[in-house]
Amino acid sequence: MDTNTTASSFRDATDADVDALVALVESAYRGDSSRAGWTTEAHLLEGQRTDPEGVLDVIKSPDAQVLIVEQAGRIVACCQLEHRGDHAYFGMFAVSPTVQGGGLGRTVLEEAERRARADWGVTEMHMTVIVQREDLIAWYERRGYRRTGRMTPFPYGDERFGVPQRDDLRFELLVKPIG
Repeated sequence: MDTNTTASSFRDATDADVDALVALVESAYRGDSSRAGWTTEAHLLEGQRTDPEGVLDVIKSPDAQVLIVEQAGRIVACCQLEHRGDHAYFGMFAVSPTVQGGGLGRTVLEEAERRARADWGVTEMHMTVIVQREDLIAWYERRGYRRTGRMTPFPYGDERFGVPQRDDLRFELLVKPIG
């Protein structure tokens, strides 16, 4: 097992984790700090990726959970799982740029799939990824996700999701059987 996952512990997020989760998600996707890792979207979007209200809404939802990973008392990774009938939705996935590339993301994804099966009995995991993120889509494909060709528009004009730096952003649905 690699060093990024050996001293890690998983737990469900609480209200007290909101600020740390927002900071983690922002550091993994936006601004200069995100450029230290490979998950940055800073070339596609400026502004925020999430906000405390949005994170708290997910934590409080009876059909969702936010899974976090701690190392040495610091939150270094997270993801959202949401029960949507016959499938689970995977989102808000972030790994601190300082620990990316060592297998922690793969470990989080596997744990999320395991929990979705065990907790909800679902047989598929769904997620949406910005189509311009070919490197990220390829990473998910190597883990069994398939592109569906089903697109949804980026929420242009809603700065809660960032300030787009191009006018062709959209999301593609990726699906993986997990049953």
